[in-house]
Amino acid sequence: MAWNEPGNNGNDNDPWKNRGGRDQGPPDLDEVFRKFNNKFGGIFGGKPGNNKNGIGGAGITFIFIIALIVWALSGIYTVKEAERGIVLQFGQFDRIAEPGLRWKMTFIERVIPIDIEAVRSLSASGFMLTEDENVVSVEFEVQYRVVDPTLYRFSVTDADHSLQQALDSALRYVVGHSRMDQVLTTGRELVRQRTWDELNEIIEPYNLGLIVTDVNFKDSRPPAEVKDAFDDAIAAQEDEQRFIREAEAYAREIEPRARGRVTRMTQEAEGYKERIILEAQGEVARFEKLLPEYATAKQVTRERLYIETMEEILGRSSKVIVDVKGGNNMMYLPLDKIMQQSQSSSPVTLPSRNDINQLRQSLGQSQNSSVNSSSDRFSQDRFNSGR
Repeated sequence: MAWNEPGNNGNDNDPWKNRGGRDQGPPDLDEVFRKFNNKFGGIFGGKPGNNKNGIGGAGITFIFIIALIVWALSGIYTVKEAERGIVLQFGQFDRIAEPGLRWKMTFIERVIPIDIEAVRSLSASGFMLTEDENVVSVEFEVQYRVVDPTLYRFSVTDADHSLQQALDSALRYVVGHSRMDQVLTTGRELVRQRTWDELNEIIEPYNLGLIVTDVNFKDSRPPAEVKDAFDDAIAAQEDEQRFIREAEAYAREIEPRARGRVTRMTQEAEGYKERIILEAQGEVARFEKLLPEYATAKQVTRERLYIETMEEILGRSSKVIVDVKGGNNMMYLPLDKIMQQSQSSSPVTLPSRNDINQLRQSLGQSQNSSVNSSSDRFSQDRFNSGR
């Protein structure tokens, strides 16, 4: 039969298998759930087809199991390496969760993670009255870390706020017992250390579970009305310190020089002393050796000493050759210059006759009165012996 033939009123061609021409549409959803319950109800211990208007006991069991699995999986959590987890059971502290993968009972337990390795900071600032009744603006910063998560969370309402109040109290106490110049200039490190000690004493009875790692003195300045005067005072103090350091550097530079000069003069004096002593000892030794010779031949020794003495004296003086002829004294040759030129192997230039005549006229009678015949003969002999 063709598809368009009206056989059996067209019911054979109905995809939904609706008979009698009624309910031309998809089946009811309640019927689908009913069939599903009839098929799977026996698996969970129920009887198929015994509940035609609901899900049934097996469905409720299935849903309960799914919900239990979801609840168990929702309790898995992770605690980081730098954290510790505070586990609360019905709002009451139960235990500390260590780092790693953990599990909690959802809706029964709650986990509060606390970072115990991070360094936190708080600051305090304001105008404060000093011991000498001056007003200064001070700014401090404190760095701290959590060491006990339980005490940090439950010892006080807010540990961070309590530390802030303790810092303000310690800072005002220390500044109130310090002078203004100490807070502004030279006593900053002392004020910082005293504030740190006072802060630890204040927070110790409260067991905040914190440890103060550092206290920084960030800034201190006078009020704006007197800022210029204090800047001048601080500049003067800095100049004083600079001058002191320069003087100390100059002293460190001069002192070694003076010590070296003293050492050199001492060594020179000692050397002079040794030289004089040795010369005196040499003279004594020479005299002791000369005395027996003088006792043996007095005249010969006396003449020899005279000749050696004159040789030493004349060796240090300028020597000339004087020709006494016709009653006139004439400077003939500069003997010492000739000897120096002969030692340096340079040619000797003799004076001309005109030069000799001029020298003879200029010296003339002045040398004639001072030189006698015996000295002329001695000079001539010494010249001959020198040649």
